[in-house]
Amino acid sequence: MSIIAAFMVPHPPMIVPQVGRGSEAQIEATTKAYEQVAAEIAELKPETIIISSPHTIMYADYFHISPGRWADGDFGQFRAPDVSFHEEYDTELVRKIDEIAQKERFPAGTMGERDKSLDHGTMVPLYFIRKKYQEGKIVRVGLSGQPLQEHYRLGQILQKVAEDLDRKVVFVASGDLSHKLQEYGPYGFAPEGPQYDARIMDVCSRAAFGELFDFDDSFCDKAAECGHRSFVIMAGALDGYEVAATQLSHEDVTGVGYGICTFYPKGWSDDREFLRQYLARQEEEMAGKRAAEDPYVKLARASLESYIKEGRQISIPDGLPEEMRRNRAGAFVSIHEHGALRGCIGTIAPVTDCVANEIIRNAISASTEDPRFSPIRVNELPYLDISVDVLGEAEPIDSEAELDVKRYGVIVTKGGRRGLLLPDLDGVDTPEQQVAIAKQKAGIAPHESVQLQRFEVIRHH
Repeated sequence: MSIIAAFMVPHPPMIVPQVGRGSEAQIEATTKAYEQVAAEIAELKPETIIISSPHTIMYADYFHISPGRWADGDFGQFRAPDVSFHEEYDTELVRKIDEIAQKERFPAGTMGERDKSLDHGTMVPLYFIRKKYQEGKIVRVGLSGQPLQEHYRLGQILQKVAEDLDRKVVFVASGDLSHKLQEYGPYGFAPEGPQYDARIMDVCSRAAFGELFDFDDSFCDKAAECGHRSFVIMAGALDGYEVAATQLSHEDVTGVGYGICTFYPKGWSDDREFLRQYLARQEEEMAGKRAAEDPYVKLARASLESYIKEGRQISIPDGLPEEMRRNRAGAFVSIHEHGALRGCIGTIAPVTDCVANEIIRNAISASTEDPRFSPIRVNELPYLDISVDVLGEAEPIDSEAELDVKRYGVIVTKGGRRGLLLPDLDGVDTPEQQVAIAKQKAGIAPHESVQLQRFEVIRHH
């Protein structure tokens, strides 16, 4: 056995009558579709129900799998404490996930539980399921700040575990869609909101899971979606299988998107190995970019690859432009993987004898010491997109009015705290945003006054 079916579902607490107290009537179509999902799960009689939830424990660089034998939860925070759950975990399946993740050096496991209680992203699906099917243990899976490709890989691991244990498993991908669909909604409106809902419902209704990788972070953030990574894990759990997909419902009347689809795997198909295909395209694209890199970026790549593969810092190689050996300047090395930031560290002013050594050192730091990310692994090297910013001399300015986010980077200083933000970054559109982010990086409160400096960079790709 393996994953015998999967379901994409939302988790609005208001859909539970004791919580909604009449307001659930607004989303009657979602309720009816949920009841159909529950009936189908009851007919399938799974031994285990895996639920991926955006509201369980989440880390930037690690997928948390809930540990222990059982967990309780209720809707007390939504004024309905009498709606409660006691769920047993499939400890054998969880243990096997842990084992495979460790073997493959994949960042997932049972460490770091902060709250044992079931979250509403898990309980809303269970509310419907348990009305029709009381059997089957659960496995609760969290999301992470890792790229979409790693979420898909987690799904592949879940598929393998189900097959290895010969377990009859249903996957429930819990997640709301955009939270910015209506002006009157709790989060307001953004044009990306309805665009996201239209795209995700189209992709999922066709089971065109390879297209899930095409939703970039900026677009998803502006749409304020909730469940995309949950859906990607589900897609990975169905990797390699032909899938019969059915859209049951989609509603946006509350200003938040609620979509329900069902997925039933059929026969195996090499054409459905979407991650393998995506990575092959990415590797080919990156090979073309590497061939066009200038000496600054080639040096940064050589430095980090040597350190990650061999633990060795390279010396300045022959053949570099004289300016890289002669000039001194601060430099930042930025690393992206599959379109997402993977590391960025640099120096505001030079700390070595030349730009070349500045790049060598900062490439190592950006790939292994950025506190926001785990160190880059060898298997990631073919997919890294690297840029190098060489900083010009900083000059003091009197106000944000003298900034231009496309041309100038900014340095904010308050006593011994200092923060820097490079120019021309995606999602940074105004000087106010630029200064606010620089303050945040420095640990400076938004209301605190700061000294401002601006600088230009030469960006190398």
